[in-house]
Amino acid sequence: MKETQKSKSQTPRSPRLIVSGGGTGGHIFPAIAIADAYKRRHPDTEILFVGAKGRMEMERVPKAGYPIEGLWISGFKRELSLDNLSFPFKLISSLIKARKIVKRFKPDAVVGVGGFASGPTMRKATSLGVPVIIQEQNSFPGVTNKIVAPKAAKICVAYENMDRWFPKDKIVLTGNPLRNNVVSVEGKREEGAKFFGLDPEKPIILLVGGSQGALGINKGISAKLAMFKDVDYQLIWQTGKHYIEQAQKEITDLGLEDRVKATVFIDRMDLAYGCANVVISRAGAMSISELSLVKKAVIFVPLPTAAEDHQTKNAQSLVEKDAAMMVHNDETSEKLIPAVFDLLKDEKKIRRMEENIAKFARPNAAEDIVNEIDKVCCIS
Repeated sequence: MKETQKSKSQTPRSPRLIVSGGGTGGHIFPAIAIADAYKRRHPDTEILFVGAKGRMEMERVPKAGYPIEGLWISGFKRELSLDNLSFPFKLISSLIKARKIVKRFKPDAVVGVGGFASGPTMRKATSLGVPVIIQEQNSFPGVTNKIVAPKAAKICVAYENMDRWFPKDKIVLTGNPLRNNVVSVEGKREEGAKFFGLDPEKPIILLVGGSQGALGINKGISAKLAMFKDVDYQLIWQTGKHYIEQAQKEITDLGLEDRVKATVFIDRMDLAYGCANVVISRAGAMSISELSLVKKAVIFVPLPTAAEDHQTKNAQSLVEKDAAMMVHNDETSEKLIPAVFDLLKDEKKIRRMEENIAKFARPNAAEDIVNEIDKVCCIS
């Protein structure tokens, strides 16, 4: 198999790629960004996604125009749970199916972005002699990527000092790949405001709590939502599916329908970023990458349960450079909305934060990752 793989990789054609992973937007969207960038360079490339059944990639990836196959896999819960009883069966099933997919599709490379499905897919790819490229978004890598790393051909990372976790000779600092249709925000203030039913002449706050919402941030908004009655500020509130009904009821009860717009998920992030004066966000790696590229003043509310508290560390690194502000998750009810309102009153601080956060941007991340895939596949 390895000899066959080598001869295939030397042929002057674009490779067939498998892109595997998902579970959250933080894994799915960089995966799509990589696929899009590769398609732009090699239009005839065949790309297949492999995700986890029942997870959001099974919906989001086809919407982006790519085929996807699902594995019966989920994470192993650290706490006692009956769900853990089925984990060994799911893992065996996923390994078997992943092997069948790799053998049938015959990829020239597999790109793993993290998430439940990427583990079985990358493991079977390496066992069959197919080179694997890992794309790690975070400063603290997931378990799957750490396990597969010794057998990976390349590991594309977004943070320095990742040799604590990965073999140093395989690491390439690329940054996180972003979708062009998300970060193309120039001149979209009026279009964005109109899209969300808001007034472009009045300040707009954008709340993005991640692809599935953020309970701590949502509660912080609810606690001080009545403050919007006394100001001309407006809010685009991405709630996630579990909080949307409560948010809409609160908005209606307070008579704020004209200035607070709640939505489960924002498909047109370019318009949301384009019309926002200030952003409230978790401090995940992809959020920071996007906000740096679109140059937005942001107040981070780090997810306190993130591994090794890495979101707080992410946010703190920007706060120290006067590139962002931070409110802790357990302080949102008291401090979040007052902090946002105070920031909106300080135009000079907003401009300064925009300039400083832009210094963290890596606009060529997707292209740099494509370069690494081409090197692995011997494509010039």
